[in-house]
Amino acid sequence: MPGLLRSIVPTTGRLFAIGDIHGCCEELCALLKHLETVENLNAGDRVVFIGDYVDRGPDSRGVIEALLAFKNKFANTVFLRGNHEAMLLNFLGFEGEHGDFYLRNGGSDTLLSYGLLADQDSVTVRKQMPVAHLDFIRSTEFGVIIGPGIFVHAGLHPLKTLEEQTPEDMLWIREEFAQNIHKFEKTIVFGHTPYWQVFLNLPYKIGIDTGCVYDNVLSALDITGQRVLQVKRNGVEVKITSLEAIAAEG
Repeated sequence: MPGLLRSIVPTTGRLFAIGDIHGCCEELCALLKHLETVENLNAGDRVVFIGDYVDRGPDSRGVIEALLAFKNKFANTVFLRGNHEAMLLNFLGFEGEHGDFYLRNGGSDTLLSYGLLADQDSVTVRKQMPVAHLDFIRSTEFGVIIGPGIFVHAGLHPLKTLEEQTPEDMLWIREEFAQNIHKFEKTIVFGHTPYWQVFLNLPYKIGIDTGCVYDNVLSALDITGQRVLQVKRNGVEVKITSLEAIAAEG
């Protein structure tokens, strides 16, 4: 499909999506370990990361390392770009937008995780960050379509066609998307806007940013199994809840 959304042929395996991480490395590693060892994740399964890997949390560098290691094990993994990756790239002089307020929007925490000063200049940051990390961030995608779902960081503009969506829409939109229904005939799985629990507005949208960095939980949506797997901030135990139970809670 033309535009910023890439269509992916569904695999025969399961489909998972993981919400905003924001430097919460220990919680991410606990969740990934559970997927690998308890859920027995295999080569036929696909995992989509919804973006915002860096900033605000304590270990953005560790998060990127963990994601690179996971990518090496599971080739079907998809990494979407969040608005924080876009800000970081723009701050470093690459593509992206709003790099001018990157440091005061959580970017200083990322710099500290790389052993840099909280207000380090962008030239030094670009030289000191591992090339593999920069390449990873630059390789992130704006959105993908898999079967009946659209996966995107922030959402889509409900008054535009899929082909008309812009990076600003897909990385930054909030109320216009969250508070309105759309006509795309697919369920949109998104992050960006934190909720206390996974946000269900079926068949239109599912929000999976559950604010781990704000002392809540990191969530993985098991789309195939209609479940949510969650790790509390500073925890390692994985709690599993059905989407039906979440919907019943309102």
